[in-house]
Amino acid sequence: MLNINVGGKLFQIACKVLAQYPITRLGKLALYTDPAKKLQLCDDYLVQKNEYFFDRDPSIFHYIFHFYRSGVLWVMDEMCPSNFVEEIEYWGIHLKYSQRCCRILFEEKQDELNEYLKIEKELEAELEPLDSGKQFDGKFLGGFRKMIWNLIENPYSSVPAKIIAVMSSFFVLISIVGMTLSTVEEMKNKTGKMWMEQMEMICAIFFTSEYLMRLISSSSFKNFLRAAFNAIDLVAILPFYIQLLFENLDEGDTLYHEELHKVENVSKLGKVLKLIKLMRIFRILKLARHSTGLRAFSFTMRQCYQQVCCLLLFIAMGVFTFSALIHSVEHDVPGTDFTSIPYAWWWAAVSLSTVGYGDTVPDTILGRMVAFVCISFGIILNGMPISILYNKFSDYYAKLKAHEISQ
Repeated sequence: MLNINVGGKLFQIACKVLAQYPITRLGKLALYTDPAKKLQLCDDYLVQKNEYFFDRDPSIFHYIFHFYRSGVLWVMDEMCPSNFVEEIEYWGIHLKYSQRCCRILFEEKQDELNEYLKIEKELEAELEPLDSGKQFDGKFLGGFRKMIWNLIENPYSSVPAKIIAVMSSFFVLISIVGMTLSTVEEMKNKTGKMWMEQMEMICAIFFTSEYLMRLISSSSFKNFLRAAFNAIDLVAILPFYIQLLFENLDEGDTLYHEELHKVENVSKLGKVLKLIKLMRIFRILKLARHSTGLRAFSFTMRQCYQQVCCLLLFIAMGVFTFSALIHSVEHDVPGTDFTSIPYAWWWAAVSLSTVGYGDTVPDTILGRMVAFVCISFGIILNGMPISILYNKFSDYYAKLKAHEISQ
């Protein structure tokens, strides 16, 4: 018999039983005759009691002990997968010795744990900017840059920081409202344009100051440019300066070009300016910097991109399938809108989304049956990912909120 002491608990196993598994740690211990090699396999050896001591978890070794006696490795649900894998690797036992049902459930639990740890790591990376206040220690103007960083990046650090965060959200809303009002016919007069331009200038000055303060307080210029929020801030202020540049070019053209060429140039610049002004709508994304809900939603979409892509694939399959079916049963009807399968795509997309505009409807009984199946499929399809997305969103939102409160 081989006396084995695991974490203070004594086990006795016959050497001939251990010898049946020569590649395991205890199998080698039973087969080796050189005392020096045996001591390399264990943590200590008690000469008086003839015990080999192992500083391992005795609760898990019960399953190892049962494996040597029965030849089957049992896996219990309450055990931590990482700890169990670490222990059986130490003892040199492979998971293949377990029953197939236990192995399948264990591998599923292990995959869930790995996915959980992966998400936790990415969530910590999402919150990393809030934890980087120590990055300025020992750097040039570290105290001053840390003060600016707290004002801009950490609204929970002080009252002025909260005020700046509120002002940032306020100016974003003002900018969006101003862009919206600039399209109203009553605001296109001279006075309205002047007010809109002044409002846009004030918002651009604030956004530029905010961006420069973030740039000054950044510890790494490369990481600053790679950050998604900083890219949004840059997109938010660029349209204003590009618009000024194009307007100056437009004035130059009126001085040096002929009349016809001037008209063409003004037309082209007008289209470009409209496109540039439209880019200001991206300023609303700046709210995500101070909104826990928007950050949680963005993180949820990144984590659930496979489910979302799968949903889009099913929608595309449904659109192609039901548009082909409705065209095949409706194309002979006089005055039908389903003249071709591409024309039926819009009806299929609207029906699958359960919006139902009613601008295109089937006329035959068979066509209405196809429409009923399409709508039913859309209801089932739209309801499938809701619970998954909502549960993950609520979980991520709670974690983000808890971290912000703890700051």
